[in-house]
Amino acid sequence: MHVSRHGEGARADLAALASQVHPVFMLPPLAASAFGAVLAGEFRLGVAAVHLTAMFAAVYTAHVKDGYVDFHLRGEDDDHPMTEPGCRRAILASTLAFFACTAVLWWLVGPGAAALALPAWLIAYHHAPQLDTNPVTTTTGYPLGIAISLLGGYYVQVGALAVRPLAFAVVLLVLLAGVKVIDDAQDYDYDRSIDKRTVAVVLGKPAARRFAFGLMATAMAGVVAFAAASVFPPSAVAAVGAFGVVAAFAARADSTIATMLLVRGCYVFLAVLVAAVWFRPLA
Repeated sequence: MHVSRHGEGARADLAALASQVHPVFMLPPLAASAFGAVLAGEFRLGVAAVHLTAMFAAVYTAHVKDGYVDFHLRGEDDDHPMTEPGCRRAILASTLAFFACTAVLWWLVGPGAAALALPAWLIAYHHAPQLDTNPVTTTTGYPLGIAISLLGGYYVQVGALAVRPLAFAVVLLVLLAGVKVIDDAQDYDYDRSIDKRTVAVVLGKPAARRFAFGLMATAMAGVVAFAAASVFPPSAVAAVGAFGVVAAFAARADSTIATMLLVRGCYVFLAVLVAAVWFRPLA
Protein backbone atom coordinates (compact mmCIF):
# COMPACT_ATOMS: atom_id res chain seq x y z
CA MET A 1 0.00 0.00 0.00
CA HIS A 2 1.39 3.38 -1.03
CA VAL A 3 1.06 6.23 1.47
CA SER A 4 2.65 8.90 -0.71
CA ARG A 5 0.97 10.32 -3.81
CA HIS A 6 4.23 11.82 -5.07
CA GLY A 7 6.75 9.03 -4.86
CA GLU A 8 7.37 5.41 -4.06
CA GLY A 9 9.29 3.62 -1.35
CA ALA A 10 9.68 3.93 2.37
CA ARG A 11 11.33 7.35 2.23
CA ALA A 12 8.48 8.87 0.22
CA ASP A 13 5.90 7.30 2.54
CA LEU A 14 7.66 8.59 5.65
CA ALA A 15 7.89 12.06 4.11
CA ALA A 16 4.14 12.00 3.39
CA LEU A 17 3.39 10.97 6.96
CA ALA A 18 5.73 13.62 8.35
CA SER A 19 4.07 16.29 6.20
CA GLN A 20 1.03 16.10 8.47
CA VAL A 21 3.03 17.28 11.47
CA HIS A 22 2.36 21.02 11.44
CA PRO A 23 4.45 22.57 14.26
CA VAL A 24 2.55 25.86 14.38
CA PHE A 25 -0.66 24.01 15.25
CA MET A 26 0.93 21.06 17.07
CA LEU A 27 2.89 23.05 19.63
CA PRO A 28 0.03 24.87 21.44
CA PRO A 29 -1.80 21.69 22.57
CA LEU A 30 1.49 20.14 23.68
CA ALA A 31 2.55 23.35 25.44
CA ALA A 32 -0.86 23.49 27.13
CA SER A 33 -0.40 19.96 28.45
CA ALA A 34 3.03 20.88 29.84
CA PHE A 35 1.62 24.11 31.30
CA GLY A 36 -1.04 22.08 33.09
CA ALA A 37 1.72 20.02 34.69
CA VAL A 38 3.51 23.22 35.73
CA LEU A 39 0.32 24.50 37.34
CA ALA A 40 0.05 21.29 39.33
CA GLY A 41 3.35 22.02 41.02
CA GLU A 42 4.23 18.34 40.85
CA PHE A 43 5.96 17.12 37.73
CA ARG A 44 6.04 13.40 37.07
CA LEU A 45 7.89 13.18 33.79
CA GLY A 46 6.60 9.76 32.79
CA VAL A 47 2.92 10.50 33.10
CA ALA A 48 3.44 13.93 31.51
CA ALA A 49 5.12 12.27 28.52
CA VAL A 50 2.21 9.85 28.09
CA HIS A 51 -0.29 12.71 28.14
CA LEU A 52 1.81 14.72 25.67
CA THR A 53 1.94 11.73 23.34
CA ALA A 54 -1.82 11.31 23.55
CA MET A 55 -2.36 14.97 22.65
CA PHE A 56 0.10 14.67 19.76
CA ALA A 57 -1.77 11.64 18.44
CA ALA A 58 -5.09 13.47 18.70
CA VAL A 59 -3.85 16.54 16.80
CA TYR A 60 -2.15 14.35 14.19
CA THR A 61 -5.47 12.57 13.68
CA ALA A 62 -7.13 15.94 13.10
CA HIS A 63 -4.54 17.02 10.53
CA VAL A 64 -4.72 13.82 8.50
CA LYS A 65 -8.51 13.63 8.67
CA ASP A 66 -8.83 17.29 7.63
CA GLY A 67 -6.60 16.79 4.59
CA TYR A 68 -8.34 13.54 3.72
CA VAL A 69 -11.77 15.16 3.78
CA ASP A 70 -10.77 18.38 2.03
CA PHE A 71 -8.86 16.70 -0.81
CA HIS A 72 -10.20 13.17 -1.28
CA LEU A 73 -13.85 13.69 -0.29
CA ARG A 74 -14.71 17.35 -0.87
CA GLY A 75 -12.22 18.11 -3.60
CA GLU A 76 -11.50 21.51 -2.05
CA ASP A 77 -7.70 21.32 -1.93
CA ASP A 78 -5.52 21.34 -5.04
CA ASP A 79 -3.15 18.68 -3.72
CA HIS A 80 -2.42 16.39 -0.80
CA PRO A 81 0.73 14.35 -0.15
CA MET A 82 -1.07 11.18 0.96
CA THR A 83 -3.17 8.63 -0.89
CA GLU A 84 -6.71 7.92 0.26
CA PRO A 85 -5.82 4.50 1.74
CA GLY A 86 -2.71 6.05 3.27
CA CYS A 87 -4.82 8.66 5.04
CA ARG A 88 -7.15 6.03 6.42
CA ARG A 89 -4.25 3.91 7.69
CA ALA A 90 -2.57 6.93 9.27
CA ILE A 91 -5.82 7.92 11.01
CA LEU A 92 -6.16 4.36 12.31
CA ALA A 93 -2.55 4.30 13.54
CA SER A 94 -2.77 7.66 15.32
CA THR A 95 -6.11 6.68 16.84
CA LEU A 96 -4.67 3.42 18.16
CA ALA A 97 -1.73 5.36 19.58
CA PHE A 98 -4.09 7.77 21.29
CA PHE A 99 -6.17 5.05 22.90
CA ALA A 100 -3.06 3.13 23.94
CA CYS A 101 -1.86 6.28 25.75
CA THR A 102 -5.32 6.74 27.24
CA ALA A 103 -5.23 3.19 28.59
CA VAL A 104 -1.83 3.88 30.16
CA LEU A 105 -3.19 7.07 31.75
CA TRP A 106 -6.09 5.06 33.18
CA TRP A 107 -3.60 2.58 34.61
CA LEU A 108 -1.19 5.20 36.01
CA VAL A 109 -3.68 7.81 37.24
CA GLY A 110 -7.23 6.49 37.03
CA PRO A 111 -10.36 6.60 34.87
CA GLY A 112 -10.68 10.36 35.31
CA ALA A 113 -7.45 10.91 33.38
CA ALA A 114 -8.71 8.79 30.50
CA ALA A 115 -12.11 10.50 30.52
CA LEU A 116 -10.47 13.93 30.40
CA ALA A 117 -8.24 12.92 27.47
CA LEU A 118 -11.04 11.44 25.35
CA PRO A 119 -12.69 14.76 24.30
CA ALA A 120 -9.43 15.82 22.63
CA TRP A 121 -9.64 12.89 20.22
CA LEU A 122 -13.39 13.32 19.68
CA ILE A 123 -12.86 16.96 18.68
CA ALA A 124 -9.89 16.04 16.49
CA TYR A 125 -11.58 13.18 14.66
CA HIS A 126 -14.87 15.01 14.09
CA HIS A 127 -13.35 18.38 13.14
CA ALA A 128 -13.89 17.49 9.48
CA PRO A 129 -16.48 17.14 8.14
CA GLN A 130 -18.79 17.50 11.14
CA LEU A 131 -17.49 20.44 13.19
CA ASP A 132 -15.87 22.66 10.56
CA THR A 133 -19.09 23.79 8.90
CA ASN A 134 -20.76 25.45 11.90
CA PRO A 135 -19.64 28.93 13.00
CA VAL A 136 -19.59 27.94 16.68
CA THR A 137 -17.82 24.60 16.44
CA THR A 138 -15.42 25.62 13.67
CA THR A 139 -14.30 28.51 15.91
CA THR A 140 -14.15 26.76 19.26
CA GLY A 141 -13.01 23.25 18.27
CA TYR A 142 -9.25 23.85 18.27
CA PRO A 143 -9.29 26.25 21.28
CA LEU A 144 -11.43 23.80 23.23
CA GLY A 145 -8.96 21.03 22.45
CA ILE A 146 -6.14 23.16 23.87
CA ALA A 147 -8.16 23.96 26.99
CA ILE A 148 -8.83 20.24 27.49
CA SER A 149 -5.13 19.50 26.99
CA LEU A 150 -4.26 21.96 29.76
CA LEU A 151 -6.80 20.45 32.13
CA GLY A 152 -5.62 16.94 31.32
CA GLY A 153 -1.98 17.90 31.83
CA TYR A 154 -2.90 19.15 35.30
CA TYR A 155 -5.14 16.23 36.18
CA VAL A 156 -2.68 13.48 35.34
CA GLN A 157 -0.23 15.01 37.81
CA VAL A 158 -2.52 15.27 40.85
CA GLY A 159 -5.60 13.20 40.03
CA ALA A 160 -8.02 16.12 40.47
CA LEU A 161 -8.98 19.50 39.05
CA ALA A 162 -8.88 22.91 40.74
CA VAL A 163 -10.03 26.48 40.18
CA ARG A 164 -6.71 27.75 38.82
CA PRO A 165 -6.33 25.35 35.86
CA LEU A 166 -10.02 25.80 35.04
CA ALA A 167 -9.53 29.59 34.99
CA PHE A 168 -6.47 29.32 32.76
CA ALA A 169 -8.35 26.96 30.45
CA VAL A 170 -11.23 29.43 30.11
CA VAL A 171 -8.84 32.31 29.33
CA LEU A 172 -7.07 30.29 26.63
CA LEU A 173 -10.38 29.11 25.16
CA VAL A 174 -11.66 32.68 24.76
CA LEU A 175 -8.33 34.07 23.55
CA LEU A 176 -7.77 31.36 20.94
CA ALA A 177 -11.37 31.53 19.75
CA GLY A 178 -10.71 35.16 18.89
CA VAL A 179 -7.54 34.24 17.01
CA LYS A 180 -9.40 31.47 15.17
CA VAL A 181 -12.00 33.96 13.91
CA ILE A 182 -9.20 36.06 12.39
CA ASP A 183 -7.60 32.93 10.94
CA ASP A 184 -10.83 31.81 9.30
CA ALA A 185 -11.31 35.25 7.74
CA GLN A 186 -8.35 34.50 5.45
CA ASP A 187 -10.59 32.08 3.53
CA TYR A 188 -13.66 34.32 3.52
CA ASP A 189 -14.19 34.37 -0.25
CA TYR A 190 -13.70 30.65 -0.71
CA ASP A 191 -15.72 29.69 2.36
CA ARG A 192 -18.57 31.91 1.20
CA SER A 193 -18.49 30.30 -2.27
CA ILE A 194 -19.00 26.82 -0.79
CA ASP A 195 -21.46 27.94 1.93
CA LYS A 196 -19.03 27.15 4.74
CA ARG A 197 -20.43 29.09 7.68
CA THR A 198 -17.47 30.54 9.54
CA VAL A 199 -17.95 33.58 11.77
CA ALA A 200 -16.56 35.80 9.01
CA VAL A 201 -19.09 34.45 6.52
CA VAL A 202 -22.00 34.80 8.95
CA LEU A 203 -21.15 38.27 10.32
CA GLY A 204 -19.08 39.72 7.48
CA LYS A 205 -15.36 40.44 7.74
CA PRO A 206 -15.51 43.83 9.56
CA ALA A 207 -17.97 42.61 12.20
CA ALA A 208 -16.07 39.33 12.60
CA ARG A 209 -12.83 41.22 13.22
CA ARG A 210 -14.50 43.38 15.88
CA PHE A 211 -15.94 40.26 17.47
CA ALA A 212 -12.54 38.52 17.41
CA PHE A 213 -10.70 41.37 19.08
CA GLY A 214 -13.55 41.63 21.56
CA LEU A 215 -12.97 38.01 22.53
CA MET A 216 -9.25 38.63 22.90
CA ALA A 217 -9.89 41.72 25.03
CA THR A 218 -12.26 39.68 27.21
CA ALA A 219 -9.54 37.07 27.73
CA MET A 220 -7.06 39.77 28.76
CA ALA A 221 -9.60 41.27 31.15
CA GLY A 222 -10.09 37.79 32.57
CA VAL A 223 -6.37 37.51 33.35
CA VAL A 224 -6.46 40.81 35.22
CA ALA A 225 -9.63 39.82 37.10
CA PHE A 226 -8.24 36.40 38.08
CA ALA A 227 -4.99 38.03 39.21
CA ALA A 228 -6.95 40.53 41.31
CA ALA A 229 -8.87 37.63 42.86
CA SER A 230 -5.57 35.84 43.64
CA VAL A 231 -6.47 32.94 41.36
CA PHE A 232 -3.52 33.86 39.13
CA PRO A 233 -0.20 35.17 40.49
CA PRO A 234 0.07 38.98 40.20
CA SER A 235 2.89 38.71 37.65
CA ALA A 236 0.48 37.01 35.23
CA VAL A 237 -0.71 40.50 34.32
CA ALA A 238 2.58 40.94 32.43
CA ALA A 239 1.22 38.46 29.88
CA VAL A 240 -1.58 40.92 29.11
CA GLY A 241 0.93 43.63 28.25
CA ALA A 242 3.00 41.27 26.11
CA PHE A 243 0.01 40.06 24.12
CA GLY A 244 -1.45 43.56 23.93
CA VAL A 245 1.60 44.86 22.06
CA VAL A 246 1.28 42.10 19.47
CA ALA A 247 -2.48 42.58 19.18
CA ALA A 248 -2.02 46.30 18.54
CA PHE A 249 0.11 45.55 15.47
CA ALA A 250 -2.23 42.77 14.37
CA ALA A 251 -5.23 45.09 14.50
CA ARG A 252 -3.66 47.16 11.69
CA ALA A 253 -2.79 44.19 9.49
CA ASP A 254 -4.77 42.10 7.04
CA SER A 255 -6.11 38.69 8.11
CA THR A 256 -3.05 36.74 6.95
CA ILE A 257 -0.46 38.90 8.71
CA ALA A 258 -2.75 39.35 11.73
CA THR A 259 -3.04 35.58 12.12
CA MET A 260 0.73 35.13 11.96
CA LEU A 261 1.23 37.84 14.58
CA LEU A 262 -1.52 36.64 16.88
CA VAL A 263 -0.43 32.99 16.82
CA ARG A 264 3.07 34.04 17.82
CA GLY A 265 1.60 36.45 20.35
CA CYS A 266 -0.18 33.50 21.94
CA TYR A 267 3.18 31.73 22.29
CA VAL A 268 4.57 34.79 24.06
CA PHE A 269 1.42 35.04 26.20
CA LEU A 270 1.70 31.42 27.31
CA ALA A 271 5.45 31.72 27.92
CA VAL A 272 4.92 34.71 30.23
CA LEU A 273 2.17 32.85 32.08
CA VAL A 274 4.47 29.85 32.57
CA ALA A 275 7.20 32.15 33.95
CA ALA A 276 4.67 33.86 36.22
CA VAL A 277 3.46 30.57 37.66
CA TRP A 278 6.86 28.87 37.84
CA PHE A 279 9.02 31.70 39.20
CA ARG A 280 6.39 33.92 40.93
CA PRO A 281 8.59 37.04 40.66
CA LEU A 282 6.16 39.20 42.66
CA ALA A 283 5.45 36.63 45.38
